[in-house]
Amino acid sequence: MPRFLARRPPVVVALCSLWLVLALVLALGADRIAPFGYADQSLLQRLKPPAFLGGDPSHLLGTDGLGRDVLSRLIYATRASLLIAFCGTLIGSAIGTLLGFLAAHVRGWVEEAVMLMVDFQASMPFLIIALAILAFFGNSFELFLVVVGFYGWEVYARLTRSLVLQANAQGYAFAIRTLGVHPLRIYARHVLPNILSVLIVQVTLNFPELILLETSLSFLGLGVQPPQTSLGLMLGEGRNYIATAWWMAIPAGIAIFLTTLSVSLLGDWLRDRLDPTLQAAKD
Repeated sequence: MPRFLARRPPVVVALCSLWLVLALVLALGADRIAPFGYADQSLLQRLKPPAFLGGDPSHLLGTDGLGRDVLSRLIYATRASLLIAFCGTLIGSAIGTLLGFLAAHVRGWVEEAVMLMVDFQASMPFLIIALAILAFFGNSFELFLVVVGFYGWEVYARLTRSLVLQANAQGYAFAIRTLGVHPLRIYARHVLPNILSVLIVQVTLNFPELILLETSLSFLGLGVQPPQTSLGLMLGEGRNYIATAWWMAIPAGIAIFLTTLSVSLLGDWLRDRLDPTLQAAKD
């Protein structure tokens, strides 16, 4: 974290939280907040500048090449990108955590198989894999969500396996096991709550990476497809107008920057307070 930000962590946390709350409110209330639909076109209003540059006051951030309201598309794009990142994080964390528990509990060839898959996934550039899958099977929204969901699962699997092995070696897990409690109950009631803080930190670190992944794939035309919108798609559509109608792409770029920065800074803040290894090092 930059030194000038580290001196004022409460201010940083407040600003990041404020932006994320605003983005969440826009995402949840897009249908009510957006002044126009994301696909509403008016060729007579195409490429109008923002209102603060002398444009139509009804289009605060101007219009794009098809006369669609940029502010409305930005609001809907924020909802789409956050939804994709949230679902992808949920899928990846669930798969990785379950495989991590499985590897730590069964051991033997199961553990070796899981770790082999982890090593294979970590050795392959995920963006290349995603491009190949989407180009071969098509780019439906459902398939796109599944592909994004497999990003980062190996990190959760490796982290969970390590944490569960440490928990199994500690006294409380062994004492409960000697009482004849079922392993699923031990993991769900005792082990998972003790490692949950570390997994939450990993979620905050993985979330902005998924936003950037969605941005990259949509920018290349293999993510969200028109007439739907996302932050990456808005960047892709606005790149040809960057010299004449910069307002088509710049707002989406700012939204991506602020969202990823806010989540990353909050993730660092949570790690400093929830990671037991860092707390032990400070003590």
